[in-house]
Amino acid sequence: MAELLLELFCEEIPAGLQGRAGADLQRLVCEALGEAGLVPKDAAAFATPRRLMLGLTGLPERSADVSEERKGPRVGAPDKAIEGFLRAAGLDSVDQAEIVSDAKKGDYYLARIERPGRQTSDVIADVVPDVIRRFPWPKSMRWGAGSLRWVRPMHAILCLLEGQVVALEVDGIESGNHTFGHRFMAPDPIEVTGLQDYLAKLKAAYVVLDPHARRQIIIEHARRAASEAGLELVEDNGLLDENAGLVEWPVVMMGAFDEAYLDVPAEVLVTSMKAHQKCFSLRDPKTGKLVNRFVLVSNLIAEDGGAAIVAGNERVIRARLSDARFFWEQDLKSSLESRLPRLKELIFHAKLGSVHDKSHAVARLAMDLAEAVPGANKKHCEQAALLAKADLVSEMVGEFPDLQGVMGGYYARHDGLDEAVAQAIAQHYAPQGPSDAVPSDPTAIVAALGDKLYSLVGFFGIDERPTGSRDPYALRRAALGVIRIILENELRLDLNRWFTRTAEVYRDIGENVVTENWTDAYDVNSELLGFFADRLKVYLRDRGAKHDLIDAVFALPNQDDLVMIVRRVEALGVFLESDDGANLLAGVKRAQNILRIEEKKDKRAYDGELDAKLLKDAQEKALAKAIGESEKAVAKAIENEDLEAAMAALAKLRQPVDAFFDHVTVNADDVKLRENRLKLLAQIRSATLSVADFTKIEG
Repeated sequence: MAELLLELFCEEIPAGLQGRAGADLQRLVCEALGEAGLVPKDAAAFATPRRLMLGLTGLPERSADVSEERKGPRVGAPDKAIEGFLRAAGLDSVDQAEIVSDAKKGDYYLARIERPGRQTSDVIADVVPDVIRRFPWPKSMRWGAGSLRWVRPMHAILCLLEGQVVALEVDGIESGNHTFGHRFMAPDPIEVTGLQDYLAKLKAAYVVLDPHARRQIIIEHARRAASEAGLELVEDNGLLDENAGLVEWPVVMMGAFDEAYLDVPAEVLVTSMKAHQKCFSLRDPKTGKLVNRFVLVSNLIAEDGGAAIVAGNERVIRARLSDARFFWEQDLKSSLESRLPRLKELIFHAKLGSVHDKSHAVARLAMDLAEAVPGANKKHCEQAALLAKADLVSEMVGEFPDLQGVMGGYYARHDGLDEAVAQAIAQHYAPQGPSDAVPSDPTAIVAALGDKLYSLVGFFGIDERPTGSRDPYALRRAALGVIRIILENELRLDLNRWFTRTAEVYRDIGENVVTENWTDAYDVNSELLGFFADRLKVYLRDRGAKHDLIDAVFALPNQDDLVMIVRRVEALGVFLESDDGANLLAGVKRAQNILRIEEKKDKRAYDGELDAKLLKDAQEKALAKAIGESEKAVAKAIENEDLEAAMAALAKLRQPVDAFFDHVTVNADDVKLRENRLKLLAQIRSATLSVADFTKIEG
């Protein structure tokens, strides 16, 4: 078994591309080797700012010999068919093919192809240049007079198989057995003999190859530095990953800025230092407030202990925070309301009008939603929805788009608006991810729901739905946000009603929205409910619920109350885990299967009233009585939203259903008796439909 070490050394790879590039390198090389019959036992890929590395162990020393038979056309087939067969089989003439006789198909040509195995080094020499040339960088460049496209200019290729150089060349770059250490602390070429030698020498040359190790060093040292200063690190996983992708030898340092800048909102300071200098903020653990210190990550051990590096970062941060304070002070000169007319300049969507249109429409929708959300103040909801997007035309959000909403909350407080309005403006985008907090204040709930419903109904209305992995308007995130807001606040909202009301608001906007762009090709409400069902499945599946239970509940008519849907799914799951539930499910499915077969054969449905006079056997009489009692009990329990009682009523069907199938012949010789018993099976099916469609449940 052999070991392969491959390193592609180049200029700095953007931090955000490194993880994907390492995975792509491993995938492409392993796929190509696998096609040649060379499958490694273990594979590992790493990326640093200056290199992609792949290590494979347990590779065969050569690929196996291959014997293949390729069946050709019949003897006497047209010349073109025979020529195509010879070309595909790699034969020079038809004389090289065998003629095989077949009793049914007659004589036909057969090619026996023998392919000898190849040395692994020869396969690698073909695979690596091909992988490099077709590497899927999102963005790439050419340099000099060469034709190779790579993310940044490539300088060297290290390719060793069992310590021996695999000779290959790409765009004038020849493979070798040399790598390079840290750009500043160990810049000279380093000769390596294999994977372990490579890892050891890189570490000695100030290169931490594993990005997870770099990440761990940064976070541990940053926390330690903060703790030693009596402070707490403002942790940010995205910033941590970015820093790990910017350095090969992380060195954590601490700097400071003028306390006067603490008058600017904390989010602005954090975002400014993060965006411009990739620095972490620090806060007082006792008060939770930001302090005038920051943590930076350097890429070298400085001779002066880092004093010059810290001073340089402090100088840049001082200038950036000065800019941020200027934006803040300028923005405070204008109220949020005064910014509304400028929203006409921002297009929400060409077919759906401007952001100004959206703001006024959502404000109208918010007044209606306020009546459905307990504790919501109608005036506050209207005001929050109207002003929620006004900060988009502020200087601060123009510089830091990530602060939209957040800055609107600050400006609302400065304008003297109610705290509930300011909080709602700040939170109306939430939740933006599965770990984001959900708004809980009634005004914030209304603003967030209105904003998301308006986007969802609008984009579905013009048939701009997500397709595959494509979701340019983040509608999946919006739907999941609506689901979380409703469920986590236990809101009893009928989605169909609010889809319809939102569509009415769109049409009420008038000439500012081209209403003929609204498609009539499909039922928007139905499409949206199906979309929400899919999102709800994702939400509940992450919490351990089964997708088929959601299908079973959604299959019932008028299922758009998410809270009740989830309660039904949970209650149904508990019920089906019991013996009564499992056996009843089996009985319902048996009834459904018999009905499906007989209804298809007879070309009719067996719904309708039973003829009590035709109930002959004790078991069918008992079942008919149990179904009637169960339906009444379930209906009353559902009306009272007592799902536990509904399931208990269904459980009483288990014994009579079992007894019926054990003792009663459904397909009796008597036609009327058979019809009556099939109707009884249909009643078993319908008795459970008030809770869920049992036919959609697996098992």
